[in-house]
Amino acid sequence: MAENFSLKDQLFNVEKTRYLAELFAGADPSFDPQMFEQQVMSRLLDLELKERMAWIAECLQQAVPGDLPEIAPVLLRALPPPLDPTRTDDDFGDFIFAPLGDWVVNVGLDHPELALDVLEELTQRFSMEWAIRPFLNQHPDQVLARMGLWCGHSSYHVRRLVSEGTRPRLPWGQAVGINMTDPLPLLDRLHGDTTRYVTRSVANHLNDITKKDPELVLDRLQVWTSTKQQEQDELRWMTSHTLRGLVKSGHPGAMKMLGYDPDAKVTADVQVNGDARIGEALDFEVTLNGVGEQPVLVDYIIHFQRPGGKTSAKVHKLKQAALRDGALKLSKKHKLKGNATTFKLVPGAHRLEIQVNGQVRAGIDFDLLE
Repeated sequence: MAENFSLKDQLFNVEKTRYLAELFAGADPSFDPQMFEQQVMSRLLDLELKERMAWIAECLQQAVPGDLPEIAPVLLRALPPPLDPTRTDDDFGDFIFAPLGDWVVNVGLDHPELALDVLEELTQRFSMEWAIRPFLNQHPDQVLARMGLWCGHSSYHVRRLVSEGTRPRLPWGQAVGINMTDPLPLLDRLHGDTTRYVTRSVANHLNDITKKDPELVLDRLQVWTSTKQQEQDELRWMTSHTLRGLVKSGHPGAMKMLGYDPDAKVTADVQVNGDARIGEALDFEVTLNGVGEQPVLVDYIIHFQRPGGKTSAKVHKLKQAALRDGALKLSKKHKLKGNATTFKLVPGAHRLEIQVNGQVRAGIDFDLLE
């Protein structure tokens, strides 16, 4: 998907390219920063994001020719100091260093040990989760062994690379050929990490696995609960984040693990207020009735009309709460964006359903108007 950023907001632009050129000019006297900048910018702005990364890597490869043993000293000398080690989250790094990972892949697949040394340094400037995957495919035993050491690394960026780089369904990442159970011993160690940056990655990794083997994930979470390597509140958050996909699909085991009874005696009633129009909002109210103060996890599902007469269901969070004296009233105004580029709304018959603890308890049809 093309990236249509303005010049001011582009991830790769003249300013960033010049910064990278200056770093390499300082590391290698033969590096011509002006020529590099001109070559990069000659076609950069016409490319998609991943293509930009590959193009900058190609330009670097031409400016500093050679295989990894030859270029590694220059590359490492060019790096700025590592990311702030005192932070614990939300420090992905500077995107301009992403092409360095592509460069290492291009010239380093036959030098896995040195490549891993370099990626260990690079990921402390920008996450190398995409770059590690070709090595994982070509040298799985070496990479997994090194990752075992990285689990104890002092930099949380390196520790996160272990989990993020081995994810079964990494966005934009190359598919990996290892069995999805191979990294689990690494996750067993990482799930007790003290930084949210790492534990979020572990939860995302497990969420990937739920797409194929929910029971494996539920069993693993149960084991982690019993080993008590992670603080209770953090593991509770990890569990919720891990199971978010299963919650949307109403998986009973996930509901029970989160403390919600899928068979709870709860009834629901839903009503739509006024007309639902594209560009405005779907205004609705929900009334739940049951017994006592039992906890409820409430989602709502909109079955959207699609071109050609098909429908597409999208699940949205509504509320995690508890009944009060056997009842609970909720309301929501769901924005119906008319100018969204990823999901175009189509007027016509639609349906709204209310899901409680993973079970659909009520539904109502409505017309979406232009």
